[in-house]
Amino acid sequence: MLEIRLIMRAAHILAAAVWVGGSIFYLAVALPALRNGGSPPGVAGQIAALFKRVVNICMGVLLLSGAYLTFDRLTTTSLGWPYLVVLVLKITAALTLFVLAIYLGQSNIRRLAKRTTRLSKAAPQLMLVLGILVFLLGALLNTLFEATIAPK
Repeated sequence: MLEIRLIMRAAHILAAAVWVGGSIFYLAVALPALRNGGSPPGVAGQIAALFKRVVNICMGVLLLSGAYLTFDRLTTTSLGWPYLVVLVLKITAALTLFVLAIYLGQSNIRRLAKRTTRLSKAAPQLMLVLGILVFLLGALLNTLFEATIAPK
């Protein structure tokens, strides 16, 4: 059982790190380089398509491992209200991030986004902020869990 827990935790952390780290790279390095470098439009489209594939894999891993880890923690010990409130906040932020990623990943939406709606301009930064928030809430959950199981 410990091995499965370790594999799930590692998969969860790696998928989140790849997605959030990839978003930072995409926003801070790839997009500015593509804009300033005068690269052909096909290159930007290929990068976006490949990153979408990575994000889709990360979402699947995060949903499966997150469900397992939540069930595992909630059935291990009694965690109290603070843990449950933070868990609900984390799940809400993560699901919002997933919905936004799926919405923006649809090809028709991407074509419409070129019309520069407010959502299309703000969405990549909003997704990054949500990703970082989910990471921070995960760290807080871990701290609350360790405080709960620590000997008194």
